[in-house]
Amino acid sequence: MKRRLCCLACGLIAALARADLPTPVAQALAAAQIPPASVAVVVQPVDAPTPLLEHNAGQAMNPASVTKLLTTYAALDLLGPAHVWPTTVWSDGALANGALAGNLYVKGSGDPRFAIEHLWALLRQLRARGIAHIAGDIVLDASAFAPLDFDPAAFDNKPLRPYNVGPSALLINFQSLRFTLQAAGSQVRIWLETPSEGLRLDNRLRLSAGPCPGDWKDRITLRRHPENGGQRLEITGSYAAQCGERTLNLAPLPPAEQSAGLIRALWRELGGELRGTVRPGRLPADATLLARHESPPLAEIVRDINKFSSNVMARQVFLSLGGEAEGDDPPASAERARQRVVEWLAKRRLSFPELVLDNGSGLSRRERISAASLNRLLLDAWRHPLMPEFIASLPLTGIDGTMKKRLHASAAVGRAHIKTGSLDGVKTAAGYALDSTGRVVAVTMLINDPRAEGGAPAIDALLSWIATGVDRP
Repeated sequence: MKRRLCCLACGLIAALARADLPTPVAQALAAAQIPPASVAVVVQPVDAPTPLLEHNAGQAMNPASVTKLLTTYAALDLLGPAHVWPTTVWSDGALANGALAGNLYVKGSGDPRFAIEHLWALLRQLRARGIAHIAGDIVLDASAFAPLDFDPAAFDNKPLRPYNVGPSALLINFQSLRFTLQAAGSQVRIWLETPSEGLRLDNRLRLSAGPCPGDWKDRITLRRHPENGGQRLEITGSYAAQCGERTLNLAPLPPAEQSAGLIRALWRELGGELRGTVRPGRLPADATLLARHESPPLAEIVRDINKFSSNVMARQVFLSLGGEAEGDDPPASAERARQRVVEWLAKRRLSFPELVLDNGSGLSRRERISAASLNRLLLDAWRHPLMPEFIASLPLTGIDGTMKKRLHASAAVGRAHIKTGSLDGVKTAAGYALDSTGRVVAVTMLINDPRAEGGAPAIDALLSWIATGVDRP
């Protein structure tokens, strides 16, 4: 068996060498048993007319989260780096003696980062205006995005994970609840840090012995049960004593229930009273504006998306691209967002015939692009006036974001801004790097293979090869 694996590795190295890949990259791919046909690479100095290195450049492949490069670059150009998403509060009744007659309306426009503290600040503005009692309902208007039939379990059958939360024009706190877990004596303690009125925790977790496993989150199960007009959240599974104290973010509630529970809890904490319910609806044309919150500018949002590979935020931005239209301004949809990106590429004279866009985040089995097209995108972005904002949003090797823990002992530390991607069977990276002479190089590497998980060392080897400038093919 050992001899057969050795022969296989030797054969892969020989095949990769024939593909004109640098020796360290070929060796790393061979060690992971990833064949040349599963790999695409393009390396091109931004001031050179032709690539320094090409392999399978025209092959359509799944880019995983590297898709975010296309989404964020298009958004910076089409929406502008100063673009913000307002969330507004309105009323349709008069205020007298602290009581608001009628309903209160909260209207969203797709803010990718509308967190609990922003909602609190909006509600605090209402209290500052003297509103203490709301006679009607709190109506949540998410009509800026077209209705979406979204299944959070469709991608990987993990519907509670926050990265599987669907987009919404009024996405509040990423639709997530934050829990703190602590191994204490022979028990597991759980605190719900995110307020949610009507939700009760039923802790049935078992404390287990042994080390804290890497998949500790997967060993915890949540189930909802109706209870006295509210919800009982039953938490079962096991938690290892050596895990100590950890935080866990999950999205166990449907969007309407999560929003209603959070708003009711915060309003009550602020000393407010609500006689009606919290429900979905539409803002009437004659409503009066009471308060407004603006998101951070797009340039800052893009940094969060690329540095930390936020799928939810990327989906929000992608849908926002489909929200601006001539005339009636219909609600944003993924179909219109895809159309607008394709039209934008055409205006920039970028033809990507193999391109398949799904949701713009890369959390998709359908999305496709070639290494050659990604390389052209990177070169175009380098020449764009917004190049500094775009590149600064990418993780810096060995320093921050998704590249923080990689390449620490190599010459590439701090010398490359690289967006990474990872799915089952997919490992990718693309961005910009400095070679040994200080020249800027665009680099793309896509791996689509059942053994792709082992491809990270090959990507790191390519970045190190660029940084050192040795063993050029």
